[in-house]
Amino acid sequence: MARRKSARGSGPGQASGAARQVPMRDFSRSLPMSLLRAREAVMRQFRPSLRHHGLTEQQWRILRALADVETIEVTELARTAFLLGPSLSRILRDLEARDLIERRVVKADQRRSVLSISARGLKLMEAVAPSSEAIYAAIARRYGARKLAELQDMLGVLERSLAAMEGVAEEGGAEADQ
Repeated sequence: MARRKSARGSGPGQASGAARQVPMRDFSRSLPMSLLRAREAVMRQFRPSLRHHGLTEQQWRILRALADVETIEVTELARTAFLLGPSLSRILRDLEARDLIERRVVKADQRRSVLSISARGLKLMEAVAPSSEAIYAAIARRYGARKLAELQDMLGVLERSLAAMEGVAEEGGAEADQ
């Protein structure tokens, strides 16, 4: 278990008060950490069901994304599922080997391919769905359905407002709070 550094900083090789002189909010109150802790709490609820069906979180994200579209290009899927290219390539190979997704070459440009969920992938999603929905219902009961809906709305607003800041941040006009 981690111990908090003393505000007086009297340890060997430690300048007096140095640990508490950083002009930032407490680490536990940083927005990225709060979001990560909340994500982990939510995913702890879903992981056993995914594991039971032989799926990882990333595989499930890909199947969920593919179920919402007819076809999608690999680069767009990476953005949609928040996965880096190398990880996505490996996961797609695994999902193709299990016949859960289908890949087709784009006729107009043989270098590009589009993905779709296969019939077997849809069948797996149908098997996972009742458990997934039961977990959502349990979370809504525990946290409150209205609060959960408000949280999702607030997170959407946060995401959109920060997306509007991206141009400013790239120009060095915004501060990161981590």
